[in-house]
Amino acid sequence: MANTTESSGELVLAELEVVDDNSTLRADFIQDLLPSAERTALLYHLTFLSLGRFPKLERVIRDQAIETQLLFGSSEALLLKCVGTCSNLITSLFPMLKKAVEKNKPGLAVRYLMKAKEWISAVVAQVDVIVKRYDKHNESVKTCTSDVNEEQTLTKEKIDKKSDEMKGLEDALAELEEDLKRVGDTIQMNEEQNQKTTDELNYFIRRFQEEHGHWTKKFLNFFRGHPDAMKKPTAIALDINLKQLDSEKSRLKNEEWNIKIELTDLQLKLANCKIRMGEIPNPDNLKEVQRCLSQIQQILIDLKKFWEKVDAILNTLKDKTFAGEELVDIEDMKEEFLSSIDDAGKYWKRFGICCQRVQGAFSVQSRDAYKFLEINPSSLSEEERNQQYVSIMEKLKEINPDPPALCDTQE
Repeated sequence: MANTTESSGELVLAELEVVDDNSTLRADFIQDLLPSAERTALLYHLTFLSLGRFPKLERVIRDQAIETQLLFGSSEALLLKCVGTCSNLITSLFPMLKKAVEKNKPGLAVRYLMKAKEWISAVVAQVDVIVKRYDKHNESVKTCTSDVNEEQTLTKEKIDKKSDEMKGLEDALAELEEDLKRVGDTIQMNEEQNQKTTDELNYFIRRFQEEHGHWTKKFLNFFRGHPDAMKKPTAIALDINLKQLDSEKSRLKNEEWNIKIELTDLQLKLANCKIRMGEIPNPDNLKEVQRCLSQIQQILIDLKKFWEKVDAILNTLKDKTFAGEELVDIEDMKEEFLSSIDDAGKYWKRFGICCQRVQGAFSVQSRDAYKFLEINPSSLSEEERNQQYVSIMEKLKEINPDPPALCDTQE
């Protein structure tokens, strides 16, 4: 029972924090998983072609790739659960909430909310398990990279003079790495400015809600993703600034992606050059696999936080109802409340579509993208190996580093 002044204050504070943290949440943030998931299998394939002709390293790389494939299968199941939860919110929770509002039955609403909390708790628990598996697997890939480095040191022949071709490739790689660092630094500055502008917008929204917002509005604003404060001139200006920053970030990400593609191409040429000279090439692609896995893990952590905040705001609504407050205690707000639930349904439909899109990509990755493991890399001729290199590079170039957001017509 939340019937003391202190506990009521805590509830209001918790509610404000949830709304504030998610005022500008994109329904399609989960799509950021796509480039890393698609890139991972291709990088494994390149590593397999470069290092697979060394039997000890082939076994190590094969084991890591198979574990990643299994992990992607589990990620697919997790995203499918998110799709189902979104569907339940749209088809069950929101219609029942509307009915409870229309009939002024807050007790009935509490029972519906408790059911929604069960769905969300199950998602949070499953995300937590998958995140821990990514953490463990990333450490395993890191160990694999160390094994390659150790084997490289043990088998490297002493070469007094490097070929002109090798020297030229190394110089070109060094130049590209400088370009990559420059773009990375610019992206970081862009993200810091983006965060600053987002904080300003969230601060404005919080102040607006403190002055104008009833608690039922705050609850609905979280679920529908576009609070009333977004219609005010200050919020509009900040939102325009955010869109400009997002556009610049998209351009920078594409520039960064193109540099990475060119870097990968030069790394392959240098690897082949080293193999011809009796050296084991550097495990550059495995290091990039680690970065991709880390990106996927971080987005899943964000997904877990997202669902936890949904759970927190449902808990706040439940406590307010148990405290004796009506679900809608101002008759004039009833129509607005019902309309807001309809808006919320559109937002959650959009989020569900995004989850479904990513789930489909993970399904393809876990099913088809690792078929190269069925081939013995030592059996490939130089021509076959080069053909596969070209094919992989073309696929890498086709990956969109910044998946497009869903347009309004898809809602």
